Amino acid sequence: MRNVNRQWRLARRPSGNAVPQDFEYVEANYTMAPPGDGEIVVNNRAFLCAPTIRNWMDPPGNCLYPSINLGEVIMGPASGVVVASGHPSFCRGDRVATISTWQDYSTIRPEESMTRVLPDGHDFIEAVGVFGLNSLTGYFGIREIGAIQPGDQVLVSGAAGSAGSVAAQVARLGGCRVVGIAGGTEKCRWLRQDCGLDAVIDYKSEDVRARISELFPDGINVFFDNVGGDILQAAVDNMAEFGRIVLCGQIASYNDEIAPEGPRNMMRLIYGGIRMQGFLVGHFADQFDAALRHLTEWERSGQLAHREDVRSGFASIPSIFNSLFDGSNAGTLIVDIDD
Repeated sequence: MRNVNRQWRLARRPSGNAVPQDFEYVEANYTMAPPGDGEIVVNNRAFLCAPTIRNWMDPPGNCLYPSINLGEVIMGPASGVVVASGHPSFCRGDRVATISTWQDYSTIRPEESMTRVLPDGHDFIEAVGVFGLNSLTGYFGIREIGAIQPGDQVLVSGAAGSAGSVAAQVARLGGCRVVGIAGGTEKCRWLRQDCGLDAVIDYKSEDVRARISELFPDGINVFFDNVGGDILQAAVDNMAEFGRIVLCGQIASYNDEIAPEGPRNMMRLIYGGIRMQGFLVGHFADQFDAALRHLTEWERSGQLAHREDVRSGFASIPSIFNSLFDGSNAGTLIVDIDD
């Protein structure tokens, strides 16, 4: 164990993109206090940079997502090792994935943080990468909320991202025809060649609305949305009767100071019997083990492609995090602090 605990705290509420001045770095000598009943102390080894963390930096309001208080350590998914336990289901030395905080040592209540022991063969990077919460989000979103059936016509926005790419491939493995939306030649190539999608729309160089109409002449059965905004509107306008819209994220507006707008033609949803539903991966926590068995089998057998953008350095976490919003990350964005 190190005798220093490094932290990144929220210094002020971001306006638009988070900037270095929004964070405060704190470093102090660390002496571990025994955990209370039902608590564990985790030495964090890797952090997932998840887009929703930006939402958590906003002030509390009428939304249901949590809000980090000013001066508190930034919250985020992580993997690490248990160094002390006051919980009957966790032992010292257990390798875990959890919702933690941006610091070396975090005291966690497992029932409140989706904490799970890593299966044999899963390392710390995989635990927040291909087998992490983003992949589980894609898995449950497309299967449980999207309720995919063989032959469904499926559209996924943000398809090169960690949740979107898994959702698209799970749909493909389920016998669906899948079209992804992504930005840039390389991401589109990866989706076609490595992920096996039937078609890809490059929003940076193509007319997304026109391409959706062209690729879905009979309408979209399932739309898995990570983006919101104009792309969500274009999908709504092309949904098939009794289609399902899975609301996973609205990354196009996470840095905006106003709440994202919903579709403008709600009567199409009504007359089409179209369902639009949001969800959180935690709603399916009791099914994580079964999902991870599927994901592991597909990934180890080469049926599931995944890219992890792993960067090093605790001191760089805030700047690395912002790569999510400028498009410079190439896969699931992870900070490895095992230094």
